Amino acid sequence: MSIIGTLSRALKHLSTPLLPDDYTHLVNPLWSRRQLRGQIESVTRTTPTTAELVIRPGWGVPTDFRAGQFIGIGISVGGKYLWRSYSLTNAPRPANGLLTISVRALDEGYVSQHLVAYAGPGTVVRLAAPAGEFHLPEPVPARIAFVTAGSGVTPVMSMLRDLARRGIVSEVVHVHSYRGEGDAVFLPELREFAAHAGSLNYTLHEWDTSARARLISEDVAAMIPDFGELASSASAFACGPAALLAELEGAFPGIKTERFAVDRGAAGETGGTVDLGSRGRVEVDGATTVLEAAESIGVTLPHGCRMGICATCVQQLADGAVRDIRNGTTFEAGERIRTCVCAPVGSATFDL
Repeated sequence: MSIIGTLSRALKHLSTPLLPDDYTHLVNPLWSRRQLRGQIESVTRTTPTTAELVIRPGWGVPTDFRAGQFIGIGISVGGKYLWRSYSLTNAPRPANGLLTISVRALDEGYVSQHLVAYAGPGTVVRLAAPAGEFHLPEPVPARIAFVTAGSGVTPVMSMLRDLARRGIVSEVVHVHSYRGEGDAVFLPELREFAAHAGSLNYTLHEWDTSARARLISEDVAAMIPDFGELASSASAFACGPAALLAELEGAFPGIKTERFAVDRGAAGETGGTVDLGSRGRVEVDGATTVLEAAESIGVTLPHGCRMGICATCVQQLADGAVRDIRNGTTFEAGERIRTCVCAPVGSATFDL
């Protein structure tokens, strides 16, 4: 019998009209049956714009994820919970039970700036279970290629740490692009892997764009001649800016890619009203998704990847119309839509 269950039953008779969770958090802020929670253990500035957050997961948060997956983080800002997803950088099933993420403060990233500047030890955050399809297959291929740029190295760090921990005997070749060593997250650890590769047989190709042109597919092919073969056999992985990933996908069919931001290339010039019934309504522009609109008024909708991939965010459109900001597809009343990639066209109503 768990201590949470015992406390919940004991407090239930005293908690009307409140719920047991309203009291158990006073005993331990990580105990909750309604929400997955975590508490920040430490924040370490790793570059001038990046910080590593170590999080102690609360009751029910899975730690047996797939290396390369991401986790959703919800942080209270101005009384509202805002959510973003970040790649886990530690290996799965950590012995200390802790989870780590690396957050870069982006100019347009309200949540990332808040986490890097203000989050500290003791901060309680909400969590979403690890998810994502950017991970190594099982069994692990005998030869693996990675291409990363900037903070796109974060999910690959989890993979490398997992391979090293498990003692996987694989040949790993990695092209990593960054702009100046001072802002290159994880570069010292990557160099350490290359110097003492052990069972990984790890080779690192560095590409510093402060001294040369940006990385393109021809450069990758020159450094890894069999990259195309590895891509076609599901053994090549890339994460970084959208332009680089689009070029690699065109040049190397089969490559597995991970994007950190949704492509808003088909967003409309004008938006409309997102109506969430009794939970509120808000006017937004044509590049603001239904999910983001809801969060702007303090309404948390189900979500996962925030990229239109996992379908966790799917809701039925009760009235009006929305546009998929990635490709311009329009959906009308009665259809089920991905709220994380759809923006209102005139008006969009949801019965929640």
